[in-house]
Amino acid sequence: MTAALPSTPELLKDVHLGLPAPCQDPARLALLSGHYLYYHYGCDGLDDRGWGCGYRTLQTLCSWPEGRSSGVPGLAAVQRALEDMGDKPPGFRGSRTWIGCVEASLCLEHFGGPQGRLCHLPRGAGFREVERLYSHFTAGGGPVMVGGDADAQSKALLGICEGPSMEVYVLILDPHYWGTPKNRCELQAAGWVGWQKVNNVFDSNSFYNLCFTRHT
Repeated sequence: MTAALPSTPELLKDVHLGLPAPCQDPARLALLSGHYLYYHYGCDGLDDRGWGCGYRTLQTLCSWPEGRSSGVPGLAAVQRALEDMGDKPPGFRGSRTWIGCVEASLCLEHFGGPQGRLCHLPRGAGFREVERLYSHFTAGGGPVMVGGDADAQSKALLGICEGPSMEVYVLILDPHYWGTPKNRCELQAAGWVGWQKVNNVFDSNSFYNLCFTRHT
C-alpha cells in the first residue's frame, strides 16, 4: 500500500539554485527572474500521477514571481474554471483529463496570475525558439510551460544556455516527482531539475506549445 502524502504541502522554493552551468565557458546563459514554488505530483495529498503534470506546471507558473502559494488554484478549482469558461464540457470537473499550455494560459488570466503568452511550434519543426527564450529570460520573464502531442509530458523551462561550440541547453523543471523532497539538492541529484541538451528534450515528431509568463 502506497503511503499517503501530506495534505499540507511543504513546497520548496527556487529549486534550481546552486546548479552549475551545463558547460564550461558558456557563450550565453539566461535564467528566469523572480521566485517560484515547485509543484509536483501529490504535493497537496492528491494522487494525480499519470495525468496531473500540466496542472502542477500551471501551479508553478501561478506561484511566480513572488514564490508564494497564495492565489495558486488547486486542481479542482482549475477544472471548475475551465468548465465554467466553456473550454471544457460538463463533467470535466472531477475527471483525470490532462491539460496543456492552452488551458494554462486561460487559467492564468482567469485567476489573475502572471500574463501568459502562447507560442505554437508545428509538428516536425524542431525547437526553434532559442532567441525568443533568451529574450524572454533576459527581459525579466518567468517560467515557461511546454508540452506537445507526441511528447505530452508538461514541464517548465527555467533558463537557456549556449555552449562555446553552439550547443544549446535548457533548464528543465519536471513536475513528475512523487514524494516529499527534503531539499533542492535531493531534486537536483535525481534530475528533477537540471540542464538538458535541447535535442534530447524535444521530439522532432511532436508539435509543441509554449506558455511564456511575464509581469502583467
